[in-house]
Order: sequence, then C-alpha cells, then structure tokens
Amino acid sequence: MTPDAEELVAAAHVVRLPLVTRFRGVTEREAVLLRGPRGWGEFSPFLEYDDAEASAWLAAAVEAGWGAPAPAVRDGVPVNATLPTVPVDRIREVLDRFGSVRTVKVKVADARETLADDVARVREVRRILGPEGRIRVDANGGWNVDQAERAAHELCRFDLEYLEQPCASVSELAELRERLRDWQLPIAADESVRKADDPLEVARVGAADLLVVKVQPLGGVAAALHIVAEAGLPAVVSSAIDTSVGLAMGARLAAALPELDYDCGLGTAALLAADVTREPLAPVDGAIPVRDVEPDAALLREHTAPPERVAWWHERLRRCAALLAGDRGQTPA
Repeated sequence: MTPDAEELVAAAHVVRLPLVTRFRGVTEREAVLLRGPRGWGEFSPFLEYDDAEASAWLAAAVEAGWGAPAPAVRDGVPVNATLPTVPVDRIREVLDRFGSVRTVKVKVADARETLADDVARVREVRRILGPEGRIRVDANGGWNVDQAERAAHELCRFDLEYLEQPCASVSELAELRERLRDWQLPIAADESVRKADDPLEVARVGAADLLVVKVQPLGGVAAALHIVAEAGLPAVVSSAIDTSVGLAMGARLAAALPELDYDCGLGTAALLAADVTREPLAPVDGAIPVRDVEPDAALLREHTAPPERVAWWHERLRRCAALLAGDRGQTPA
C-alpha cells in the first residue's frame, strides 16, 4: 500500500552531506531517506525543482521502500567516473577517488568557462586514461546548435564515446544529430527524457542515439524500464549525486535492463565527502554491486540537516505526497 503523507514524514531522515568539490553550484547535498517495509528509498530532488517535478522523485522513493523489486539480470553494474568542472590540476585527484574505472564523463559548457577550458579538461582526461579509455562529455543543454557543432569539432579529436544533452531542446538535438550524421558521434538525451512532458519524443523524432535515464526523476524503476522499452534505444543509467541509498535504486534499474551496453553514471558516491552508510556504494574495480543499502543510525544523526531544513523538507514531502495521492485518485492525507 502507498503510505500517506504523515507516514512518510514519520519515516523520513533528512540529511545534509558535504561534497568533495563544487557540483551544480553547491558544496553540500541534501536528501530525505525513507524507510519502508521493503527497505530504504531516497527523495532528493534538487532545490529549484517545483513540486510537480519533485513528486516523481517521491514516487521512486516510495517504490523502493514499499514496492516490489524488478527482476535483476545482473548482480553488478560497470560505472564511469564523473568529472565536475574542476581546474586541470585537480583532475587526477578527483578521478583517483573513483578507482580503476575505464570511462569518464566530463562536464562541459559551464557558463563561467570557455570552450578552451573544456578542451583542456578533456585533453587531460585523455592523457590520464590513455588511448583505451572512454570519454563522454555532458553539456546539460548548455550549447545552441552552432556552439555544439563547434564543440564537437574541437572535442572529437579526443575520441569521444558520445555527447550528452549538448542542446536543451529536442528540435535542437535533432538538427545537431543531422549535422553530425557523418561524424559517427552519438548523441545521448538526458534532460530531454527526465524533464520532458513526453519523454519518448526524443526517440520518436530521431533526435538521439541513446537515452540517459535516472530512477528518481522518472518516478521509479518500473516507470524508467517502460520508457526505455518504448523508446527502443540503448540506455545509460545515471544518478543525481545521490547518497548510497539512491545509488542502490539506480543500480536496481541498471540490473533490470535487458541490455546494458554502456558504463553507468552510478559511481558518484566518490564525489561525497560523507555518506549515510559505513559501506558506501562506491566503485570497486570499475563497478558497483546490486544490493540493498542500510544507513547507519549514527551517521544519520551526525549528518542530520539543520532544524529549519528538516522542516522545509517535511513540508515539501507533504506537498509532493498530496500530488501523488491526487494522481492515484486517493484522498490526500
């Protein structure tokens, strides 16, 4: 049964975790961990998201804590390192936290930086990985079509695996993909799936070669599996700088995909300076296991968010629970 709002608030642990480097403009990550009868779920939509968008994240947490797990076809998930827009002289330090991964996703198109900065960062990653390593870049929709085409021209000499969300809109992705058709440089869609009213449009109009799917924004494992199946495109499972509880949810999604051709962005526990478990879901030999994560009571207490933030998250939880109840035809608690 789906818990009501007050049950969720009673089950909630609101934490604030420090990051090892600035990511998405923040140095700390707040999350709500919910314990249900089946296990733990995470509710951690970014602060700027409205309640309608955040309610999908709550649906995923409820599924993890109160629902039945999807059947798994693998017990481990190969992962990539994720490199924020750090200075070149910090790249080795950050990548070392991920251990022996073969793939690095490099964040690019930061409004505070230039294409030259992106090129320097990707060049250094290629030097560190060597010719056998895999590099993908993620622009988070930060370029227009002309900028993306120019960036592709500059960056493709480093043998890119794919461009992730180079432009913001589906129409721009489609135009860019047409311009790059002879380049053999695939385009991956992330925001055009998880933030779209129609997550299948990008596949339907031929605007991407693969999908990046995240379990929380898409409303849970079952919903994400449905989108991937309907799209008919290869998928990469990624995270949103989750705690190890959220990463375990992502690993369940990756484990349930019939095919998994790409390393997944589920190694980001390496970007947390602290976690909620004594056994973080961090990469070992380039992979993470598919398993439940049990938070440590002492760590939950140590990293509890300040009282005003706990109250803020409780109210957000109530509002999103009311939206979910309305979607399901229930009486909001």
